[in-house]
Amino acid sequence: MLKLNKSKISAILMTLMFLVTATSFVSCSTEKNSAEVKNEVKDVTKKEEVKSEDGVVEVQILATSDVHGRFMPYDYAVNASYTKGSLTQVLTAVNELREKNPNTILVDNGDTIQDNSSALFLNDEIHPMILAMNKMGFDVWSIGNHEFNYGVPALKKVIEQFEGETLGGNVYNPDGERIAKPYTIIERAGVKVGIIGMVTPNIVNWDAANLKGYTVTNPIEETRKVIDEIKDKVDVLIAVNHMGEESQYGIEGSGAIDIAKNFPELTAIVTGHAHSKIVGDYYYDGKVYSSDEATDEVKRNGVLMIEPYKYANALGQITIKFTKEDGKYIIKDKATDVNSALYYMYDSKDKEVDYDSDKELEKALDSYNQRAIDDANMLIGELKEGNLVAENEIKDIPRAQLEPTSAIQLVNDVQMFFGKQIAGKDIDVSAAALFRADQNVMAGPIKKSDLALIYKYDNTLYVLEMTGKQLKQYMEWSAQYYNTYKEGDLTISFDQNVRFYNYDMFDGVTYNVDVTKEAGNRIVNLKKNGEEVKDEDVLLVAVNNYRANSHLLKHGVVFQEGDELPKKVGGSDDLKYGLGDGRIRDLIGKYIVEEKNGVITPEVEMNWSIIGNNWDEEMRAKAVELINEGKIVIPRSEDGRTPNVAPVTVDHVKELLEK
Repeated sequence: MLKLNKSKISAILMTLMFLVTATSFVSCSTEKNSAEVKNEVKDVTKKEEVKSEDGVVEVQILATSDVHGRFMPYDYAVNASYTKGSLTQVLTAVNELREKNPNTILVDNGDTIQDNSSALFLNDEIHPMILAMNKMGFDVWSIGNHEFNYGVPALKKVIEQFEGETLGGNVYNPDGERIAKPYTIIERAGVKVGIIGMVTPNIVNWDAANLKGYTVTNPIEETRKVIDEIKDKVDVLIAVNHMGEESQYGIEGSGAIDIAKNFPELTAIVTGHAHSKIVGDYYYDGKVYSSDEATDEVKRNGVLMIEPYKYANALGQITIKFTKEDGKYIIKDKATDVNSALYYMYDSKDKEVDYDSDKELEKALDSYNQRAIDDANMLIGELKEGNLVAENEIKDIPRAQLEPTSAIQLVNDVQMFFGKQIAGKDIDVSAAALFRADQNVMAGPIKKSDLALIYKYDNTLYVLEMTGKQLKQYMEWSAQYYNTYKEGDLTISFDQNVRFYNYDMFDGVTYNVDVTKEAGNRIVNLKKNGEEVKDEDVLLVAVNNYRANSHLLKHGVVFQEGDELPKKVGGSDDLKYGLGDGRIRDLIGKYIVEEKNGVITPEVEMNWSIIGNNWDEEMRAKAVELINEGKIVIPRSEDGRTPNVAPVTVDHVKELLEK
């Protein structure tokens, strides 16, 4: 055996240190291409990984979803600071959690490059959302449904900018190749994590025109292919799927529960799309258990589900402890070794101080931020003679869903004007919904950002051909939004199971909504130009692409199997005004500038009304007074998304007066 004294050992060690240093110097001095730099970043991450001496490794997965363009703490649509969430704030939280556990995988679950003026940057060399995600070290981006709003070529351009792995395994090009990978395997401290990424198959409804020629398959069949391929190559399987817990429109495979039911071998699913706050839900044996309900048996055998809310308001966390046995990492007890949490950027329950925005990342994004602010401040016109919507009669009950308003009138006027250009003849009927409970524009100058107060989403315009019978079916579906009026009610209330953006108001016809009747029989006195609308009448109807593709051009909630469907005549994408101008919000701006010479006034046709609510006027007046004084609170749905879900009654008023 060779024996060395201390001096020889020291000399050898010094020589080795010199060689390592020299090699590092040469490596750092060599010019690298982008792939080499990308690999180097990954290597640095691996060097920071922590392996436990007792064979125990904890890996944490941090997740965002439905960030919708919030790269900085600013809402460009309303032109105001927004500190409830942004990627710059998320980075502060990520850095803190990485410091505690370097064995971190960072994922985003889609709906990333749409909303909050994101369309401004689609032609840039790099989109600010992707720039931010690259600098933050995101490992995975699983594409969402809104990624398809601008067409697949635009999406592919953005995908090329992302330095991590883009997942979306159930969307295929016309040539049969996927537009993104179905999975990736990421190693942390020797643990191999298989991450599977799919998007809700309902994108074929919402973006049918953009997906023409592409094939969208069911996530269940695609997930089975992936698991069969990689189950023996990884230590754990995680799904990062852009879909809510529940399926939509009865399509199996469009909800995380469907995935969990079919693949109990998954340890966890990061969900999205529904903008929900979900932490610690488990699917097991046909049922979903909340974190409070889940027993150890449920946790050991079930699939964990989390959803990190929306707009970068929260960061999701899944921690998994692995133990090495017989040369393989295993989860010894899922009941104790798998956990989850949500970290809120604003008004956090977990921290005394909110998460500040990372200043270095802000600097990198400043030019994009300034461009978006300048765009939001662009003056496009003026509103004279009053606001578009009068003040609500009752606090927390939107006037715009109880009677016609100038705001909805403006949207319908725009849809009919541009719909005529699409169809080549006059539009008979237009339908529009309220997208914000506070939808309004105040008298005075109109900036571009004010248009989002009227029309929040990036919807485009469709013209459909309908029969009178189909129009009535559509209107009846819409009118189910109201709760049935009962004797003693003093307010009209809304069905908590119907989102307020799913209540359309119609122009071009006159009608009443009889809220004493049950849903399906409420539309009465439906006339056009003073004549009753007959079942066999043929009408051109202007609607947004979301309503058309989700509800009107397919069988489902409006038209049942066997019913004849409306026909699409065309859409605003056919107008070829240029990037973005097909969106109804941009058409409103174009209409104000070019057709109204920059000046609009509040104009409204009182063409519809609610009837049947024959309440006691004296008690009604007292109820209004008590509500507006804050003594009676108007209830909201449990998730807070639907206002005014139950009526104020005579009994409520009497009880309060007696007290």
